[in-house]
Amino acid sequence: MKMGKKYSDSLKLIDRTKYYDPEEAVSLVKKTAKAKFDETVEISIRLGVDPRHADQQVRGAVVLPHGTGKTLRVLVFAKGDKANEALAAGADFVGAEDMVARIQGGWFDFDVCVATPDMMGLVGRLGRVLGPKGLMPNPKSGTVSMDVTRAIHDIKAGKVEYRVDKTAIVHCPLGKASFDEVKLQENLRTLMEAVIKAKPAAAKGTYIKSAVLSTTMGPGIKLNALKF
Repeated sequence: MKMGKKYSDSLKLIDRTKYYDPEEAVSLVKKTAKAKFDETVEISIRLGVDPRHADQQVRGAVVLPHGTGKTLRVLVFAKGDKANEALAAGADFVGAEDMVARIQGGWFDFDVCVATPDMMGLVGRLGRVLGPKGLMPNPKSGTVSMDVTRAIHDIKAGKVEYRVDKTAIVHCPLGKASFDEVKLQENLRTLMEAVIKAKPAAAKGTYIKSAVLSTTMGPGIKLNALKF
């Protein structure tokens, strides 16, 4: 595989055999961000679970103390007073049947979906298109709620969803490479604590098998997961 010069330069900064403590890893990941845009810092966590079993699913949401550095566009499915409340709370799009029709027509100019519980019968029609994109509202992640104000404020403040994929890995953004080290460290710790707390009772053996920090275009940096 041919590597670009910037990637090769970043690779030279890393000892591929070493597991870095969180503080050192965060400092290093900032140095590997060499793209012309503000790269996202991401984490990939391999878990000791079997996602094929319903009792070993790991899913939830957490508000990162310093946000992700990205402003998310929020769509809320609500009617009446709750629709007005959503607009007042800063939702970018609010509607019901009209929004279902737009999405069925191929419109996806939003990042997160919130719905009041009474709207889930309607939203359920979109399961086949929203589900694969990870956009389906879900009570576990706080996106199915009567408290639409709080749901919107949390999302705008930097709430991220984490969910184990079929290869038993959780991928999540932690912020931008332009964030200072302390902010990235605090976001990292908050996410790791949430994932550890979400350990299913059915999971046996080592839960956090490995964790790797990287930027959008940069190489992976192995984390010493025992530090969490």
